[in-house]
Amino acid sequence: MTRWPPMQATGSPPDWATGWGEDEHGAFVELTVGDATQRLRWIPPGTFTMGSSAGEAGRYSDEGPQHEVTLTRGFWLGDTPVTQALWLAVMGENPSRFKDVDRPVEQVSWDEAVAFMAALGPHLAGDLPRLPTEAEWERACRAGTDAAIWTGEWALLGESNAPALHPLAWYGGNSGESFDRDDGVDSSGWREKQLAHTRAGTRKVGLKAANPWGLYDMLGNVWEWCGDPGPRTYTAAAQVDPVGTAASSRVSRGGAWYSSARRVRAASRYWFVPGYRDVALGLRLAVQPAEPPGAAGSGQPAGGGPRPAGGRAGAERRGSR
Repeated sequence: MTRWPPMQATGSPPDWATGWGEDEHGAFVELTVGDATQRLRWIPPGTFTMGSSAGEAGRYSDEGPQHEVTLTRGFWLGDTPVTQALWLAVMGENPSRFKDVDRPVEQVSWDEAVAFMAALGPHLAGDLPRLPTEAEWERACRAGTDAAIWTGEWALLGESNAPALHPLAWYGGNSGESFDRDDGVDSSGWREKQLAHTRAGTRKVGLKAANPWGLYDMLGNVWEWCGDPGPRTYTAAAQVDPVGTAASSRVSRGGAWYSSARRVRAASRYWFVPGYRDVALGLRLAVQPAEPPGAAGSGQPAGGGPRPAGGRAGAERRGSR
């Protein structure tokens, strides 16, 4: 199991790490399964403001009221969505439409995402692979910021036209830019695009800028399943480690390559039935360090773990994607 506390405090990586280091975003580790390697970043415990403000352009009512959320456990999070390479190495097959080992896996149901985590477990030396909760996902996406997107710039000029998204995300406004495949979806009729394009689909992971915590494609490319039943109904009351309770659906976050601009924000929420698959629906790997005997119940590593550097549809659905 992971040495306790994690790497920054001890100088030792998790036992399952095949690579590790530190860069301008902070500490990272790598997990290798077969020919596939996934880099992960440490997401420290802490408190943030969840949801969107009443004045945020493009917001939906289920994103409020804003409320304080405290997460008591740190965890590792993949710096990209799970790629087809990693899915194939673990599951032995590739369900994706846009087949390319460097693209995110898609057409994966929540049930299949959970099965993937179970299959990955033996590679993690006692630590727990899982989907992040909705609150964990939003904290990681925001990376210490509190605006619609982590750069702080945000203006909607059309249904699929938010210029500040272009450096950060593949969404309906730009996902067909110089599209490199013949099997793209016809995007010629999409309205109010930021850039002109006629075919679109997923893109290779990691081509857009990372957020301040070194995470790529948190916005756009594919929706990412969260572990929660949901969606949780927000109140103004402060929450500690919140999770949803609805049995019939599961939360997804981040927006996708075909999404309207307003869906590609840190606070935007969506949900699907657990068995639903879609050509823009994938997942991101979280790894929970196992607590040693006698550890505090909160699961917070002494010293806070590695701290990233700052700076740098059979579906239940609503609205447009």
